[in-house]
Amino acid sequence: GICISVLLHLSRREENPNRCVKEVPMARSQNQAPFPAYRPRRLRAKSALRDMVRENALSPSDFILPVFVMDGYDEAHSIISMPGVSRHTVDHLPALAIRARSLGIPAICIFPCIDPALKTQDCAEAWNPDNLSNRAIRAIKEAVPDIMVMTDIALDPYNINGHDGIVVNNEILNDETVEALVKMGESQAQVGADILGPSDMMDGRITKLRSMLEKKGFYNVSILSYSAKYASGFYGPFRDAVGNASALVGDKNTYQMDPANSDEAMRMIARDLSEGADMVMVKPGMPYLDICQRAKIEFQVPTFAYQVSGEYAMLKTAAQNGWLDAELVMLESLMAFKRAGCDGILTYFALEASEVLLR
Repeated sequence: GICISVLLHLSRREENPNRCVKEVPMARSQNQAPFPAYRPRRLRAKSALRDMVRENALSPSDFILPVFVMDGYDEAHSIISMPGVSRHTVDHLPALAIRARSLGIPAICIFPCIDPALKTQDCAEAWNPDNLSNRAIRAIKEAVPDIMVMTDIALDPYNINGHDGIVVNNEILNDETVEALVKMGESQAQVGADILGPSDMMDGRITKLRSMLEKKGFYNVSILSYSAKYASGFYGPFRDAVGNASALVGDKNTYQMDPANSDEAMRMIARDLSEGADMVMVKPGMPYLDICQRAKIEFQVPTFAYQVSGEYAMLKTAAQNGWLDAELVMLESLMAFKRAGCDGILTYFALEASEVLLR
């Protein structure tokens, strides 16, 4: 199974660390007739023919819709740095879920914007059974039982220091954080979460989460691990959206990955799969398409990318200023993930792109 394939992957890399497990075949131009017998434009001449030979396809079923949730009632607050995206109160979520499901979107991912008064050193609000995330899960599942709800497993929304882990003397503690994440994951599974998304990048958290899920009887709760999450500059608008931009003390370089590294990403994916992850995530998306493709080729497991807030904001803002065609660049950017081998995309374009694809 997965464990054997991961061990084979690691052993082959030890034999020759510079060799990929599965090599991409070279172009077979020698099999093509010379011009004019071979005219590539023949297959581009008609729309129906282009559709017939298209190598990849986009569908609403490829998307996970991220939703920002806040306290209050019957409110939606626009996020200035993310045009077209808003924070919603829990009572708005059923309608959003109904809309998403009607378009064929299979999953919603919840990101909470927590009252600053609830942010603490120990992050205990993260596993409060009645916290904002858990209320959001219940509201969605009650309204649309067959839509999947994915959660974010990380402490930064609840942390007074803005970090994904517990901070003591300016150090992000690994093992203490993992124990907190397990309590957070159990709380979310109990209220109906379908997919847990550990985005914290702590060591050993997949083993502990999987062990908890098995012990507590949540056998069918999946783990979509953010296995290759980079210390990126593309997260700025997201931190505005969850009210975390001003809270962050320092940076996240001691636990998120160096953007210069790709072999490390393969090691992180191999580790998470061996510990019990069902699916893997690369974050950010477009600047890391090489990582997406390499992950799919080497591991051949469900592979996802997060088209993060900075990517979305760049395209949206450029389109609003008339510099880019909004619809064309939206679909082109999403197709890039499919071409790189991704099985799905967590994207703020989910609703808009689905409506275009279903015309």
